[in-house]
Amino acid sequence: MMYALLIFDWDGTLMDSADRIVACFRAAMVTCGLPPLAPEVIRGTIGLGVTEALGRLLPDRDAAQRLEVARCYQEYFLFKDTTPTPLFPGVAEELVRLRDAGYTLAVATGKSRRGLDRALEISGLGPLFAVSRCGGETRSKPDPLMLTEILAETGVPAAAALMVGDTTYDLEMASRARIDSVGVTYGCHDRKELLVHGPRLFIDSFPDLGAWLRDGEEADRRGLGGAGGH
Repeated sequence: MMYALLIFDWDGTLMDSADRIVACFRAAMVTCGLPPLAPEVIRGTIGLGVTEALGRLLPDRDAAQRLEVARCYQEYFLFKDTTPTPLFPGVAEELVRLRDAGYTLAVATGKSRRGLDRALEISGLGPLFAVSRCGGETRSKPDPLMLTEILAETGVPAAAALMVGDTTYDLEMASRARIDSVGVTYGCHDRKELLVHGPRLFIDSFPDLGAWLRDGEEADRRGLGGAGGH
């Protein structure tokens, strides 16, 4: 395999959680006495850590106010809001196939550690991932530190890693880390936005990723080239 490590964003790539994120940000703003922002404005920050997202959403509010909104957001997301957050179709089955095919799987997300651990438990996907990094543990996307830490922990060189994500933050992070990327078109950012960062591939459904990788492996075995690193 030309790729050994597959790194996935979570929200908008593996889990259909954008509506819940938007609902929780808006509810948190109302609870904190602020007017709720338009859903499309909030969607544009999905992928960033909560602190960084609020820095963009509420630039005129002081740090204490943003911290209170962040606290309320986490409370709504973890305990109060009931907006469904299913996995996208084919995610669970395809991740198992990729793990069983020998790929090391990782998560790089703007979620909090508490939020990711809860999502891994509820989805049942936790055992599939060898390593994960969350927004509060390192620098927020699109800074590449999150990815370089994953590379260091797994011992995989950048040329053998692939980042899969639905936002420009994911793909810019990958580009800055010199990692190939795949753009997800069914998430938060559209194809035109993602194209700026030069992904190797666009996928319209999650199983398309596995099909592309298997085609590349077959072409490589036949000496024809295909999906692979730099």
